[in-house]
Amino acid sequence: MTTADWLTVAAVLLCLLASSFFSGSETALTASSRATMARLARDGDRRAALVNDLLEARERLLGALLIGNNVVNIAASSVATGLLLAWFGEVGVVYATLVMTLVVVVFCEVLPKTAAFDNPDRIALLVARPMAVLVRLFAPVIGAVNLVVRWLLARAGIVIGEAAPILSAHEELRGAVDLFHREGGVEKIDRDMLGGLLDLRELTVADVMIHRTDVIMANASDPPEKIVEAVLSGPKTRVPLWQGSPENIVGVLHVKDVLRALHAGDGDFSRIDVMSLARPAWFVPEIRPLSEQLKAFRRRKTHFALVVDEYGEMMGLVTLEDILEEIVGDISDEHDLDVPGVRLQPDGSVNVEGSVPIRDLNRVMDWNLPDADATTIAGLVIHEARSIPEPGQSFTFHGFRFQVLRRQRNRITALRITPLTRRRNALVLRTG
Repeated sequence: MTTADWLTVAAVLLCLLASSFFSGSETALTASSRATMARLARDGDRRAALVNDLLEARERLLGALLIGNNVVNIAASSVATGLLLAWFGEVGVVYATLVMTLVVVVFCEVLPKTAAFDNPDRIALLVARPMAVLVRLFAPVIGAVNLVVRWLLARAGIVIGEAAPILSAHEELRGAVDLFHREGGVEKIDRDMLGGLLDLRELTVADVMIHRTDVIMANASDPPEKIVEAVLSGPKTRVPLWQGSPENIVGVLHVKDVLRALHAGDGDFSRIDVMSLARPAWFVPEIRPLSEQLKAFRRRKTHFALVVDEYGEMMGLVTLEDILEEIVGDISDEHDLDVPGVRLQPDGSVNVEGSVPIRDLNRVMDWNLPDADATTIAGLVIHEARSIPEPGQSFTFHGFRFQVLRRQRNRITALRITPLTRRRNALVLRTG
């Protein structure tokens, strides 16, 4: 080989190396985590800031990558073809086509892109500075190419930048969390907490409140000892006080105020003035989003509110703990009543109390039952059945079989839920 041949081989290798750089840079920059780069840039990493700038000007970045990659690939193929023609004659074209195709695919496409996809953030930081320089160098050519491309796309009725995203930012974040959970990077408890936090804007007070049928209240007209008994018998530290009818709430009794009054009166119930201890009731509409209610609790520095409908009728009560449980799951203490609402059966089915919220059941069982039209599991069955089922009736929807076990008057109190996929899998295992 002559000196000219060696220079030609070196030029081909240099072009192939540049092609590998462009291919790896494209994959690394487009696959890099925007969240990671934003955090690093906020911490002062200038390379991460360059990555963010490049991704903001995505058209110019892709233009530089494509121009650079195609130029070096065409140059390498042309030079290699000329060299092999000189060595082998006309058959050198065939040799050049086979050799360059194999080399470009393996060493300039698959290898660098695989390496970049495996560790995109680290490689994106490494190539940020040279890519920023190349984007500036190719700026005039890229601008001209983009103008031609936009003009051609406009003739086809496609306007760049007008396409609306399919998912909102919250939905994209939720999808990312679910993906990381499936890949093992995020534990179920963390996924549920992040999902609950994202749901606060979509949920209303009515979705988490304690229904009025389960609220412990006290009659202001009752003797003080009976009122104190009602206050101390419930799991909550605050009890609504009504007068005349349960809909007429005249105040809220706090257990600490009652205990202080008892201590001041040496335990004499007759010396307690219940109405003087009652604090003003705070009423909130049932349609208020949980995110707003959480802020309202913080502003008023209170943990308790009564929920009313559009007619001003009391629907239930909501506490700060109810909202926090939507994020972190059930918060139990030694005073909570141990009433299990979900019981897993040996055959894979689940016995569920009718009053169990759908969201809680989804969280415990990792299911995805819809909760848009009903809050409780009993409400979901009634909504789907379009009637109040009798005990023994079964329904199949959303991939589950629901069997009504017990009913009290117009309320479904117990159900058995069987996931159909598990049942089919069990049958396959038995027959196999």
